[in-house]
Amino acid sequence: MITEHGIVTQADSGTAWIKTNRAGACEGCTAKSSCGTMHRGQELVVEVPNTLAVQAGDSVVIGIETKPVMLLTFLVYVVPIICLVIGALIGDALAPLLKINASFFAMVLGFSSFAAAFFILHKKSAGLNQKQGYKPVLIRKTKTIIPASCTTPSK
Repeated sequence: MITEHGIVTQADSGTAWIKTNRAGACEGCTAKSSCGTMHRGQELVVEVPNTLAVQAGDSVVIGIETKPVMLLTFLVYVVPIICLVIGALIGDALAPLLKINASFFAMVLGFSSFAAAFFILHKKSAGLNQKQGYKPVLIRKTKTIIPASCTTPSK
């Protein structure tokens, strides 16, 4: 399970909105410097079911299962490349029948199938966003840690 720490910004009986920083989950990744999902440490607000009765200001840990993330990674990175190769192979095979330059037709069909794969994935993403397995969940409340620099010495 991929986990991330966050702060509850708003909560009601059914839903909690968690403010988190994407950098925590990315620390162990070798591609973190070139990945577009890190957004340079920008904050992100995530909506999760309020299963732990959290309130605004609570520190929490949220998580998402690894299997759906791996499936989505495969869909986004591998499927378009497979479509590109298949489109190029089909274009190369059909070009002599249509009396067209094989390289040009392979390129056109390859890039067209590549773009079509992204278009289809974009349309399908709305359906995947509604499935529970693809949504983050609250895992636990954590203690709020106040840095020493923020506390005043007691007399």
